[in-house]
Amino acid sequence: MPPRILIINGNNAEGTGKIVALGGPVYGENYAQALRFFEPDLDITILDAADGDTLPAGTGLADFDGIAWTGSALSAYEDRPEVTRQIELAKAVHGAGVPCFGSCWGQQIMCQALGGEVRANPKGIEIGVARAIARNEAGGSHPMFAGKAKSFDALAIHRDEVVTLPQGARVLASNAMSDIQALELAEAAGDFWGVQYHPEFDLALIAVLYRRDEAAILKQGLYQDSAGVAGAIADFGALHANPGDEAAAARQGLGPEILDPALRMAELGNWLRIRVLARRAARV
Repeated sequence: MPPRILIINGNNAEGTGKIVALGGPVYGENYAQALRFFEPDLDITILDAADGDTLPAGTGLADFDGIAWTGSALSAYEDRPEVTRQIELAKAVHGAGVPCFGSCWGQQIMCQALGGEVRANPKGIEIGVARAIARNEAGGSHPMFAGKAKSFDALAIHRDEVVTLPQGARVLASNAMSDIQALELAEAAGDFWGVQYHPEFDLALIAVLYRRDEAAILKQGLYQDSAGVAGAIADFGALHANPGDEAAAARQGLGPEILDPALRMAELGNWLRIRVLARRAARV
């Protein structure tokens, strides 16, 4: 039997619709594709938790070998059903002790659920590429980063950030935009690795997000004008089709850590290998 993975899609139908309308993927399906890059033979269930989706009758969280939590356009501190139902689910996931990996929203909702604090980042939006994410002493030896450089760039999109850790959590990496770019939460029964960035994203999805969030990008001063944003969109699209486009890579300041999917998504591959497959082997 292949490893069983539950992917929790944190986006609601409205957020998903905006991305799909621009030619982008559903976040849950995008995550499944990323995980299958490392382990093609996975039994994946996608749960649209924000919209009230529930597991099939007779299936529980502990039946899975791993749980991955996607990004979302929601904010973990909002008092709305799409958020509160995910907070309750995060508590249940932590209590089940199943290895969980959270990207961006996934990190935020887990921390918010377990007593941490999430806020709007006063520095604004981090979109496209999160630069110079530096591993601290704990992150330097952490298996999540096997194969990664001490300091690296990663694909990202977030307006919010974790500012207070729940009990049992420790920070693994930071950068100039966020003090908590990666963390581990292993208190009591929990088994959670989280990152503020998006190792599961590809360059085509970044191009879609640039189209969606052009106003925020210009407000942040990441590009001088709409022509600059359009150029970046074209470059990300070109690099998705041809990672060897050296001119486009140079214009956007992208190296192998972004262009090589094995490096870009190494955290996911390490999680699958070290946490998920180990749990599967122990249960067979």
